[in-house]
Amino acid sequence: MAESGKAFDFSLFRRLLGYTNAYRLTFYYVAFAAIAMSILGVVQPELLQITIDESIVPKDNENLVFYISLMVALIFIETLLNLTFIYFANWLGQNVIRDIRVNLFELMLSFKLKYYDTSAVGKLTTRAVNDIETISSIFSQGLFMIISDLLKMLVIVGFMFYKSWQLALIVLTILPIILYATRVFQKAMKVAFEDVRNQVSNLNSFVQERITGMKIVQIFTREETEYKQFKEINQKHKKAWIKTVWYNSIFFPIAEIASSIAIGFVVWYGGLNVIAGGDITLGIITSFIILSQMLFRPLRQIADKFNTLQMGMVAARRVFDILDTKSHIDDSGTKLLSHTNGLIDFNNVRFSYIEGEEIIKGISFAVLPGETVAIVGATGAGKSTIINLLSRFYEINSGEINIDGSNINDYTLKSLRSHIAVVLQDVFLFADSILNNITLNNPNISEEQVITAAKEIGVHKFISSLPNGYHYNVKERGVMLSSGQRQLLAFLRAYVSNPSILILDEATSSVDSYSEEMIQTATEKITKGRTSIVIAHRLATVKNADKIIVMDAGKVVEMGSHKELLEKENGYYKNLYEVQFLEKEAI
Repeated sequence: MAESGKAFDFSLFRRLLGYTNAYRLTFYYVAFAAIAMSILGVVQPELLQITIDESIVPKDNENLVFYISLMVALIFIETLLNLTFIYFANWLGQNVIRDIRVNLFELMLSFKLKYYDTSAVGKLTTRAVNDIETISSIFSQGLFMIISDLLKMLVIVGFMFYKSWQLALIVLTILPIILYATRVFQKAMKVAFEDVRNQVSNLNSFVQERITGMKIVQIFTREETEYKQFKEINQKHKKAWIKTVWYNSIFFPIAEIASSIAIGFVVWYGGLNVIAGGDITLGIITSFIILSQMLFRPLRQIADKFNTLQMGMVAARRVFDILDTKSHIDDSGTKLLSHTNGLIDFNNVRFSYIEGEEIIKGISFAVLPGETVAIVGATGAGKSTIINLLSRFYEINSGEINIDGSNINDYTLKSLRSHIAVVLQDVFLFADSILNNITLNNPNISEEQVITAAKEIGVHKFISSLPNGYHYNVKERGVMLSSGQRQLLAFLRAYVSNPSILILDEATSSVDSYSEEMIQTATEKITKGRTSIVIAHRLATVKNADKIIVMDAGKVVEMGSHKELLEKENGYYKNLYEVQFLEKEAI
């Protein structure tokens, strides 16, 4: 990708243009309109010169009306071309960014969770929304406008030499100054806009995180600290933009002064020539004044449009950085898991989130079809990691995980995950209705099925008591519900998907006693007849499990039923039970 100081990255530009292939006709029309406008641009000064020299000076009223009519017709054609050019250039830009955004979101859906563990949500949002929107300006305000202006300048220069080589040379003596200033300006703005985009990302990320975590900010009275930090970030954001304003404030006055000097020399030399009876006419001088402005104005506009192009290219580079990210789970499996008995086998599995720091250290165990297995252990023992590996949210370092005798890597990801339902401790709900949060907009699950399932696991009464019942909007992250109510909805969401394998990841660890009783009822119903893995926290779940796997520091240290493990002298589970569970029973 482009380096910060590089004025323009053509390889990146070619890649971006590849997205216009699906809209070739529109692309060609916009290019044609840009060329046509550049050619028509010099016709008006020529008509004005002819009008002055052949109609106004000799006082020919008939010719005057004719040439004015021609100019009106020309203005009409230029207006029509300009209108269609602006519309279709913007249409093209919007279609291109729609395609890029779809590609980006599709890719982000397949990223490993590890990618999101290390990426700020605010920055990803900026890439997917702000940066992609900025790319559209390349087509609507940058690329074709620059092409049109460059062509117009070439036509103007050629036309100037055709009309008067002396006046053309006078104008062109000023041109190198503006060209040099434009080149310096472009390089400086490239670096400045890179800084602007970085500061926008930082600002978006900070604001989004603080709004999401506002409760924590207020609980710990960190308002003043966060306010000061925001002021610092906002100050950096302001400085980045001020730098671009500073470069503009230097460049544009220089360009304006150079243009005025050129026009002054044209009037001075041309006026002396007219007075001396030379071949330069009053119409030619007037034409050159307009042509000079038309020549220098695109230079100033090109610099401004190049700013737009540079911002679009910077945004494109940042978006393509994500598109080029190789962080998705390999989905090369060919088997479709159309039905599973629920036999799970971990065979010497090793895994690490950070290379060289193993979290799972060669564990092996089996879960039989229809069996409920509880996994217990201290925080950080690797319990939840096992769940992530079974669903292939992360790739194991070595070993094998099998379902019904086949390696999970041999199954397609969609078919594998469609048979596994997970109820997490931290339930995520979208800002939508309860019904849509349960079905996740799956057209194969009807409202009647959801209501029937809710009645079966005992949550229908709770949902019906809410305003609008199943159509109650729970708002962002389900803030309108208690943690226990959110947990019940998570159970219902898992239940209606009718999974072959059910995973409860400490799903009852943060609920009140009333909700716990409802959840226990739901748990018994939902686990019946299907393979279940329970990351244990509550005593009742552990006691009733067919098998308990005890983990410590990434290893399986004990395995057996509740009764068997309690009989082990100085056993890990027995000590854990006495410290944690007997205290709760006493209470």
